[in-house]
Amino acid sequence: MVSTNYAPEHAGIGPYATQIAEHWAARGHETHVLAGMPHYPSWSLDPAYAGAWRRTEERAGVVVHRRRHTVPPRQTALKRAAFEATVLAHGLLAPPSMARPDAVLAQMPSLAGGIIGARLAARWRVPYVPVVQDLMGAAAAQSGIRGGDRAAALAARAETYSVRRATLVGVIHETFVDKVVAMGVDRGRIRLVPNWSHVPSPSAPRAETRQRLGWGEGETVVLHSGNMGLKQGLEVLVEAARRDPKIRIVLLGDGNQRAHLRELGAGIPNLDFMAPVGDDEFPDTLAAADVLAVTQRASVLDMSVPSKLTSYFAAGRPVVASVAAEGGTALEVLRSEAGVLVPPEDPDALLAEIRRLGDDPAAADALGAQGPRHVEAHLTRAAGLARIDALIDEALGGPST
Repeated sequence: MVSTNYAPEHAGIGPYATQIAEHWAARGHETHVLAGMPHYPSWSLDPAYAGAWRRTEERAGVVVHRRRHTVPPRQTALKRAAFEATVLAHGLLAPPSMARPDAVLAQMPSLAGGIIGARLAARWRVPYVPVVQDLMGAAAAQSGIRGGDRAAALAARAETYSVRRATLVGVIHETFVDKVVAMGVDRGRIRLVPNWSHVPSPSAPRAETRQRLGWGEGETVVLHSGNMGLKQGLEVLVEAARRDPKIRIVLLGDGNQRAHLRELGAGIPNLDFMAPVGDDEFPDTLAAADVLAVTQRASVLDMSVPSKLTSYFAAGRPVVASVAAEGGTALEVLRSEAGVLVPPEDPDALLAEIRRLGDDPAAADALGAQGPRHVEAHLTRAAGLARIDALIDEALGGPST
């Protein structure tokens, strides 16, 4: 596997890459991962890896080969290009020292990872299978990153290079299919491999967790978890907190926009910033909230489906999605029947829905209860890993699924 993101990273794509690799190792396969240095979602290097240029380690039976790269604390097109360039250069100059594998799987949106995976598979003459988690060309154009138009053109070329050389292409959502076809991939070589809920179900009583976190019994708590980046458009939650002091807005996690959001929200007493919590606390923290929020800029349409959604659904709380109605995120929320949509970047519409759910706990509970049902029916880890196994088996010449 080639995946810039890997454990100990606990958000985004890292947990999926880790669970796939550890699943292979548990089945008895010799499994190698070419990864970057841990840095996400804070976009700061994990201190445990400070000064390391290359490191090989074993985690849960998986051999992880890490290569150094730049870590830009702020996202601009130039800095993101430097990040990808250093991942690419170091990965190609110092590939893993290992025997010829049976296949290479690459986790994209790492543009460099996609190119590295294609090049290594060609060198070893083995099947190459990228799994498209995000569309970086669309991301650069839609996320508001400075210099995004130029970055979008470069990213689209890198993505096209990577997917055209694939034996099969996995995509996590059906809204990505047409984009991949437009890159020159035959529709018959594209397989749907949705992500799964990678966190356990909550276990602690909600009241107990709320008391530990200092959340009042009668107050409405809205929680956003995960990366605080440009595409999330989290300013809408800051403004919502400013407009209604009776609602507590909690931003849990890290990201390159965290400092900006803190500055924007200075002096708002009902706006809290929480550092990332451990895997053992995370499900209970989500479940303790009254409403779970997912937000995106209005321009974000078809570039990604947030991985946080699977965790939200498992938590059993209602989801309010401030996103474009025509995008993949909106489709997933509606499909789950565990949430509602409001127009993006509209704090008044967001507050209206939050107040409605806060004023009717029974309705909120009923809506949230649909999430675990959706997970059990469609998003279990076993089902997700089985789809990845089937994808690799087919690429190796096994039966089509």
